[in-house]
Amino acid sequence: MAVNPSIPTLSGPSNLQYSTHMTVSKMMLLFSFVTGVMIALVPHILWLLSSIVGRVGGFRVSYPPFGWSALGLVLLFWTVMAYGYFIGRWRISTSEIEYCHNSIHESFDGFRIVHISDLHLSTFDDRPEHVQKIVDRINALEPDLVCFTGDMVTTGVEEAVPYTSMLKSLKSRYGVVSVLGNHDFLIYSHTHRTHSERENGVNEFVDYQKNTLGWKVLRNENISITDESGSTISVIGVDNINGSEQGFRTIERGDLSRAITGAGDGFRILLSHDPAHWSHQVVGKTDIPLTLSGHTHAAQIKLFGWNPSSLMFDHTDGRYDIGDQTLYVNIGLGC
Repeated sequence: MAVNPSIPTLSGPSNLQYSTHMTVSKMMLLFSFVTGVMIALVPHILWLLSSIVGRVGGFRVSYPPFGWSALGLVLLFWTVMAYGYFIGRWRISTSEIEYCHNSIHESFDGFRIVHISDLHLSTFDDRPEHVQKIVDRINALEPDLVCFTGDMVTTGVEEAVPYTSMLKSLKSRYGVVSVLGNHDFLIYSHTHRTHSERENGVNEFVDYQKNTLGWKVLRNENISITDESGSTISVIGVDNINGSEQGFRTIERGDLSRAITGAGDGFRILLSHDPAHWSHQVVGKTDIPLTLSGHTHAAQIKLFGWNPSSLMFDHTDGRYDIGDQTLYVNIGLGC
């Protein structure tokens, strides 16, 4: 299931301080301007080269077709970006998937999991009330379990602080279980420059999720969910890991063999941020029936059902089944 979260007061652990950072809104505007200029330059460079060839060859190359082409391309690009800026990034879609497997005990019939991913909370800094809408949408689904597959932030832990009260209001019967994505390791942070600073920052972030939000953070470990009948579901979580040549290399901290250790004999669910991990280490190599991932964002764009992330990843969006093993890739709430 794919959904999104809400709006908060500035609250949070005292060691996490709110600071000014580049918001998604500002980044989109800067990207739109710079890319628009670059797009406009291409026809002009072609016209300049053609003019040079024309002078050598004794013929004249007219400018207007190149000028109009530049204008048309820039306007088309800015129209697409305007749609994403004003409309696309605020859309919430919920995909309801019925999942069956013979290792699920009948007492879990109807058990509802809400799978969310890639909040990238700075996305909402110009409309923080949208996070509350996401949280309300999730709570309205009355989940038994909420699974978050990483990337709560983009560059720094401070992004999460303004949304603390909203995220704490997420409700489900068995709580919220989360894992860390590549961004959650602060590898893109401007304030955590050394390895030790990043490690301390990550530990503070994990502490924030556990003790402030009340989430269960799985770092190469597992937990068991036991119902009234004594039947169990094991939720296994790994730190970010790709393990293949798919996508782009970020940080490899996952340890599946360690995460599985001690997991019960009941139905198993794996939370792994990067879907490339599934094809590399899970499907056909383990007996884990269901894996939930995020990370790809479907490259932030879909054209008639196709998304550019399929050029980099084997599995980019939605449900995939190989034998009796299933992967679901959530394209995320933030950008």
